[in-house]
Amino acid sequence: MREERPIIALDFPSFEQVKAFLGLFPSDESLYVKVGMELYYAVGPEMITYIKNLGHSIFLDLKLHDIPNTVESAMRVLAGLGVDMTNVHAAGGVEMMRAAKAGLGEEIKLLAVTQLTSTSEEQMQEYQNIQSSLRDSVLHYAQKTYEAGLDGVVCSAQEAAAIKQATAPDFICLTPGIRPQGAAVGDQKRVVTPGDAYQIGSDYIVVGRPITQAADPVTAYRTIYKEWNNKIQSP
Repeated sequence: MREERPIIALDFPSFEQVKAFLGLFPSDESLYVKVGMELYYAVGPEMITYIKNLGHSIFLDLKLHDIPNTVESAMRVLAGLGVDMTNVHAAGGVEMMRAAKAGLGEEIKLLAVTQLTSTSEEQMQEYQNIQSSLRDSVLHYAQKTYEAGLDGVVCSAQEAAAIKQATAPDFICLTPGIRPQGAAVGDQKRVVTPGDAYQIGSDYIVVGRPITQAADPVTAYRTIYKEWNNKIQSP
C-alpha cells in the first residue's frame, strides 16, 4: 500500500516549465507527480497525456466539490484520462463521495480532502464555524470517507495514525505539507519532515517547492526519497 516514491507537486504555470523540470530526470525513471489546479486549468488534458507517455504516475489534485450528479459525471471524464489517483472534498458529503467513486470506477484511487494542511484550528473555527478541535474534524471527515467506500484521505501526517485507528490499517493517508528539516514552511501550517512522515505511518507524501525550487532538483528529490524510505544513515 505504501508508495516509496515521494509525489512531486508540479506547481508550475506552464507546459514548458513542466517539460524542462521533468527533463532533468533520467528518461527511464518513473516518477509520481501531482498535477494541481493551476497546471491543469492552464494546459488541460494534454498535460496528462504527455506525462503518462513519459511513464510517470499522476495524482490529479482537483478537489471536486459539487452536487453528486455533477461530480459523478466529471469523474467519468477524469477516468478516461488514465490518471492513477484523484480527489474530492469530504465536505461534499457521503452521497457525493459515493457518486464520485461510481463515476471514477475501481481502477483509479479516490481520496477525500479532510482539512487542508494550510488550515489552522483557529481558521477552521472562525471561517468554517466548526467548533470542534481540528483533529476531531479531520477524524470525522475520515470516517465519513471510509463509510463512502473511498480509498483514503488527504490529511496532515500528524493525523495519520489516529485516522488509521478510526478507519482501517490499509486506509490510505496521503500527506502534503512535507518539508525537509530547515526548509521554509511557506503557506503550510501543519508540516512534518519526510522522516517523521515515515515514522508516523503516512502512505504517500507530496513535496513541491523543496524539490521544484531547489538549486539541484534531482539531488533534492533523491535526498527526500532516502529520508522518506528511512535510508538516511545516522552520523
